[in-house]
Amino acid sequence: MAEKDTSEFLLYFKKNKKRLDKMDTIVHELHNRFSSEIDCLQCANCCRSLGPAIYDKDIDRMAKALRMKPSDVVANYLKIDEDGDYVFQSMPCPFLMPDNYCSIYEARPKACREYPHTDRKKFSQIYKLTVRNTQTCPIAYEVLKELVKN
Repeated sequence: MAEKDTSEFLLYFKKNKKRLDKMDTIVHELHNRFSSEIDCLQCANCCRSLGPAIYDKDIDRMAKALRMKPSDVVANYLKIDEDGDYVFQSMPCPFLMPDNYCSIYEARPKACREYPHTDRKKFSQIYKLTVRNTQTCPIAYEVLKELVKN
């Protein structure tokens, strides 16, 4: 469905960019609504397919939770991607368990904590990222679908 609606989402952005700059409150309400209706543990698409950028603070937090040295976290789980960022060596995420829970949930990377970013300030700045995220995340899809509908 997301693929079919991508052009509609992008057209909405083109026509409403100025309005979107003032719509954070509406988008955040939609985020809260769909986050409460959609159970991420039934999906976990983000954990299966998206490789978040992982920063030094993330590595330190993960190392502490795993009771490892930060250098061992890097050696065992991470690689540097084409943008020069640390990412997981492979997907799905090595910390995704069979029941879709995260084994390091409290110490997960910042990008994971903030995904799908639909509650972010200045949402208009990440609108096109959200359009891409609709391919992975039902929450992002429903937020944009409702936003475009109204």
